[in-house]
Amino acid sequence: MDQSKYKILLVDDEEDIVEFLSYNLEKEGFNVVTAVNGQEAIQKAKKELPDLIIMDVMMPKMDGMTAVQEIRKIKALEETIIVFLTARSEDYSQIAGFEAGADDYVSKPIKPKVLMSRINALLRRSSKKEKTPTVIELNNLIIDPERFIVIKEGEKIILPNKEFKILALLAASPNKVFSREDIFAKVWGNDVIVGDRTIDVHVRKIREKIGIDNIRTIKGVGYTFSI
Repeated sequence: MDQSKYKILLVDDEEDIVEFLSYNLEKEGFNVVTAVNGQEAIQKAKKELPDLIIMDVMMPKMDGMTAVQEIRKIKALEETIIVFLTARSEDYSQIAGFEAGADDYVSKPIKPKVLMSRINALLRRSSKKEKTPTVIELNNLIIDPERFIVIKEGEKIILPNKEFKILALLAASPNKVFSREDIFAKVWGNDVIVGDRTIDVHVRKIREKIGIDNIRTIKGVGYTFSI
């Protein structure tokens, strides 16, 4: 597994634990971002869109349980893997952790090899769940995510990268409403900050080039591909 492609958000208010775990994670090749409380964790998670979050439970300002509940409300972070770190090992606290939205639970004191094994297992499981891009066929429109081409009534149409990704995202889930924040997170990620106007312009260009009226604007929310 190529760890360098994975970003981990490490959240703990104890400086020595953050330094210790950051060192071990970076030694394994992971990209590590840190936060010291639940409030900062939410801010960093929104900005960095990590693949996995390691979250301490007992912290000042906002505890880990509350932070995870808030993070799970963010569309772009719904599938992010979350592991709780805690000194508590009672069954009830583990149940509470899973109910809050965690995927796993590691008790302190932490053994680096055990933690790495857990992390790698969770990432492997997550990668297996990722869907292989499949050809989307809707009415007289064919969208091929692997070849990055659109075919309408036998005519091949080449779209720029971002326009194609927006079209494929919307068409892959017909009638589902995507907010502008959803589209930004899934298409642009954290590469660059764009405004609503940028997304609107891309959608307008898609409509003009493809010549379809399936992409509907949901006022005040975002877009949907209606069929």
